[in-house]
Amino acid sequence: MTVQPDLATSHARHPASPALLRSAFRRHAAGVAVVTASGARPVGFTATSVTSVSAEPPMVSFGVGTGSSSWPALAEAEYVGVHILAEDQRELAATFARSGADRFAPPTRWSTGPHGVPVLDGVPAWLVCRVVALVPAGDHRLVLAEVVVGGLDEEPGGPPLVYHQGRFRGLRD
Repeated sequence: MTVQPDLATSHARHPASPALLRSAFRRHAAGVAVVTASGARPVGFTATSVTSVSAEPPMVSFGVGTGSSSWPALAEAEYVGVHILAEDQRELAATFARSGADRFAPPTRWSTGPHGVPVLDGVPAWLVCRVVALVPAGDHRLVLAEVVVGGLDEEPGGPPLVYHQGRFRGLRD
């Protein structure tokens, strides 16, 4: 007979804290996207919290920190762009994750898309979405947005970019 270890004794316990949450989610691989919006100038950030919420109507969600440099423009945005990244777009993800960077300067390639939203070139998929709700969630806001238009790369290309153990990775890493 095999004895299962008691969960309480097989794992170290830690009180709830920001460090515990970050450490736990380093063990969770997440897809990588870039979220953009227009404002006085274009803004954008790398997100690992994008998820499909509903097929009818088509809706997505993502979280954004209220202390981020993108938050003021996103808080006022009627439309946002969601860009799904491929594993060969690590540098693009790093650019939009870098604090203080001019994320839309070369070598970033982009154009103004539907509803004035900045749309990144060369991504496997992009969506322009109408913001329908900003839900308070601690030091973040959960953004719910309805997809209004999008584009898909004619050739889906390689595997997706994921974030795991604090690094951007491909599925083969």
